[in-house]
Amino acid sequence: MRRLLPLLLLATASTLAQAQVSPIIDRTDMPAPASGVDSLRLSVARPVLPVTAPPLTRRGANQNWNYAGLAPISQRVEKYVPVATVTATSVFYVLTFGALGGVNRATVASPQALPGAFPVPVTDTYQFYATSAATASAQDFRAVGFGASLNGTALPVTYANQAQQDVIYRFPLSFASAADSSNSFFQTPAAIATVGYLSQKRKRVNRPDAWGTLITPFGTYQTVRVVTTLVDHDSVSFSGVSQGFTLPTTREYKWLAKTQHVPLLTITTTLLAGQETITGVEYRDSYRRIIRLGTRDAATDAVLAAYPNPSAVGGPLALSVPLGSGPLTVSATDLVGRELFRRNFSGSTGLLSLGAEAFGTFRGVALLTVTTSQGTATRRVVRE
Repeated sequence: MRRLLPLLLLATASTLAQAQVSPIIDRTDMPAPASGVDSLRLSVARPVLPVTAPPLTRRGANQNWNYAGLAPISQRVEKYVPVATVTATSVFYVLTFGALGGVNRATVASPQALPGAFPVPVTDTYQFYATSAATASAQDFRAVGFGASLNGTALPVTYANQAQQDVIYRFPLSFASAADSSNSFFQTPAAIATVGYLSQKRKRVNRPDAWGTLITPFGTYQTVRVVTTLVDHDSVSFSGVSQGFTLPTTREYKWLAKTQHVPLLTITTTLLAGQETITGVEYRDSYRRIIRLGTRDAATDAVLAAYPNPSAVGGPLALSVPLGSGPLTVSATDLVGRELFRRNFSGSTGLLSLGAEAFGTFRGVALLTVTTSQGTATRRVVRE
């Protein structure tokens, strides 16, 4: 017994040390309206990790992930605004996401693209989120709906019911938390269903699988890693053509830390032909001057074309890329480097379509960049 006592004390001390170091994420760590323009700046790296980067399979307690070798190829600023800022523009938003919204009442809004291949041209798109009140017995952070303007009228889109909202995180969230899942469903409102229809069924599974020290170009932090698996089934109907399809399974490896409000690092993968392929790398960062020294993807550069070009605001844009292209990213910036949008594609039949909502109301010259594992190719496009 005397010999066992030191071992028991050592095990207890180790457990207590882990409990003290492993972060516990709660409602106060979720997205909130930011005061500074760069307060939620994110850098985008190539979807190919440096050879010195640790493998995604590294999991468990007290890990060390050194991603200091990540190099940004572009930057964007994640924006979250008070719900009142958006609801003030439309009585429909007030009734849906404002104080009278009931189960759809939001606590924060973000000017983001709508999910899925939205079948009609819309502008001023928003996603609405809700963080549970501090007094709620069960706390979470969830998406409660979307908003967009169609021909000048703001239209809200909500989930089928409260039980089918997209629960992004449940709290408290730590390495000790069990895996959880949710199933969500939304569809376009009846007011525009005759013009174009989109519905999406999503299964989200969150699994905390590690905690430890994360190093990125932004700094060193104590983090908990959550692996989110997303399975989406979309149904689209437009111009008399209807199609339903299950999208490739997506995983998001997210490193969360206290007070940061967005993941410090997100590595997105897509499951293709049984292989998990990295399709996106994004990390919290400060402002950096982007020096574009990346190699050019000769195959993509040879066939890349955008048409119509010039194109009109409110109209889609088509891109030609090599037939059978692997995972790629399409992004656009204006001439001063501000990112307009970013889209990930798992592959291509040779033609990609960018809906009007990607550019929103932007007018002028934009730089459209296609990034593959081989490098990049860029074209200038004009929106009139």
